[in-house]
Amino acid sequence: MDAERLQAQNRLLIRQRVRLMVNQYEVHAETPDGGEGELLAFAQQKRLAFKEQVTLYADDSKTRPILGFKARKRIDLASAYDITDANGLPIGVFRKDFKKSLIASTWHLEQPGLGVTTGSERNKFVAVLRRVWGFIPYAENLPFAWPYHFDFYAGDQVVFSVEKKFGLRDRYVVDIRDPRLDRRLVIAQAVGLDALQSR
Repeated sequence: MDAERLQAQNRLLIRQRVRLMVNQYEVHAETPDGGEGELLAFAQQKRLAFKEQVTLYADDSKTRPILGFKARKRIDLASAYDITDANGLPIGVFRKDFKKSLIASTWHLEQPGLGVTTGSERNKFVAVLRRVWGFIPYAENLPFAWPYHFDFYAGDQVVFSVEKKFGLRDRYVVDIRDPRLDRRLVIAQAVGLDALQSR
């Protein structure tokens, strides 16, 4: 999909593939009937990496990278992640707000010319419940995904949201309300929410 068509998307559907040594994500456009349409991006993340790096490709053949994000530091709970385009040029940054995330996960996404958008979990009760669940032995190995909903604000306006659906596998709906948002940054942040949530 070309950049102009990608930028015209207002809803993205993301599905995680479960593999032994990697996490994989498919990002789709939405069809008029609400189903998965054209594949927009395919992401792969190695598990247990000391310095987090995720590359997103045009499809699962992984021959044409379209963007990526990489941690600035090794194993840093508050590290920033630089987002780059297909040529490795910087297009934005996201980072987790470690202090605020003790209760409800909070992230900041920076887009040049637009400023900072801040997203946090809408339901604080579910946020606490997810943390308690994480302390149960072997719970993280169960094929079960707790839902969550992040709203990202610029000032007092919601500019996009990411909703993780309840179910056995990770599925997400990303709604974009601000046409100025770079869809590549939104995709990187949405994938990062899942890939980096437990960091």
